[in-house]
Amino acid sequence: MTRAGNPGSGSDWPEALYAPVRNLPSHSHLRVALSGGMDSALLLHVAAALYAGTGRLRAVHVNHQLQPNAGQTEGFCQQLCQRLGVPLDIRRVVVHGGDNTGQDAAGGVEEAARNARYQVFEEILGCGELLLMAHHGDDQAETVLFRLLRGTGVAGLGGMPSCRSLGSGRVYRPLLGFTREELQAWAMEKRIDWVEDPSNTNERFDRNFLRQSIIPTLKTRWPSLVARVAHTARSCREGAELAGKLAELRFRQCANDRGALNVDALMELAITEQKNLLHWWIRRHHLEPPTVADWPQVLVELLQSPSDREPQLRGTGFAVRRYQGYLYLVPEQAPVPSGVSVLVPEQELVWGEWRLRLDASENHKIPAPEIRISTRAGGERLRPTAQGPSRSLKNWLQEKHIPPWERARLPLLREMEDGREEVVGVGDLWLSCKYGGAAPASGWRIVVRRECN
Repeated sequence: MTRAGNPGSGSDWPEALYAPVRNLPSHSHLRVALSGGMDSALLLHVAAALYAGTGRLRAVHVNHQLQPNAGQTEGFCQQLCQRLGVPLDIRRVVVHGGDNTGQDAAGGVEEAARNARYQVFEEILGCGELLLMAHHGDDQAETVLFRLLRGTGVAGLGGMPSCRSLGSGRVYRPLLGFTREELQAWAMEKRIDWVEDPSNTNERFDRNFLRQSIIPTLKTRWPSLVARVAHTARSCREGAELAGKLAELRFRQCANDRGALNVDALMELAITEQKNLLHWWIRRHHLEPPTVADWPQVLVELLQSPSDREPQLRGTGFAVRRYQGYLYLVPEQAPVPSGVSVLVPEQELVWGEWRLRLDASENHKIPAPEIRISTRAGGERLRPTAQGPSRSLKNWLQEKHIPPWERARLPLLREMEDGREEVVGVGDLWLSCKYGGAAPASGWRIVVRRECN
């Protein structure tokens, strides 16, 4: 623990420090993310001076249980909040990282801890609540340099936004305009206590290496480094905002009513616009675009390869696939059940993302039919109209413009009678009049619905 002496009253903080914590975005309640470190302890002191006793301020501490002093840090946060009259929520998480002791493992633990922390914040934030985080200008410079070295694009080089949505609430960073040295000088002057995280000096972690070895060296040559990086980050955020507006405009020109992108319309755009639109489109679905070394080549293959090659662009948790002149974003889904399932009367069957029921329509004396559920095996036929000819299911699905990956997930409903099999339903696309409509001919009604992801 770093002890600067007896803490001051908190009533005489500099106006420069009060101002960003006083002039907050609209909110119902405030939370302060409290790690126990210098910056978050300082932020809590300032917030408590302004809001303690109003019933609107709470703190949250996430114990990652990674360091030997994790319990000591948690206890410090409890004592600090008790002294300042701020209610504290404590969440303990289990963090899983790499399996070895190398740099990759360190980075894995660091990323896993961050993900666990933000998961807690997302869960704990209520509607209209604002979470204050103590990131400062040096943290911003560190983030931008880290992302630069990872090869991120303009959006990533925009650094941490001062405000963004998270769960039902929002995150706000009021200290981004200050350097670490400025905040520490105020903390020492006001004699507040904090806990030093021993992992902060471990240069196996990339961010620590930047913080301990690289950024101080850069500052000796460029003393205004933090301000310069902040300026660059703002410029990148502005560029990313403009790119997003352009992508939205192009999306309206290229997309159909299902949100798929027309390949011919895409081909009329420059490669940079194609890439920009794909990035925006993927992020619109809350997914991250894949890291690609040669975007021009990837775009040529995706847009111009023969259709029988089934071109696609794979990312984490999704794939961009081409079908009949359109690009579709296909989320990764759990496999549908294998084998054959049987509908039990008056009971819902959960089949992948599908929900199916067999209910008596009126006359309960009519024996229940045997309805089996499975995927296509190939060669099936159906009779779309009662008096019409039978059709190849494959051709029928193609005429309906159902993409191959969707066909593979459709539940096929078959009626078994006297050893014969008849297709009576295909997902939510078609249902025989024997089991659908206001008065099903069989006396039994099949209900099929698909749960949206």
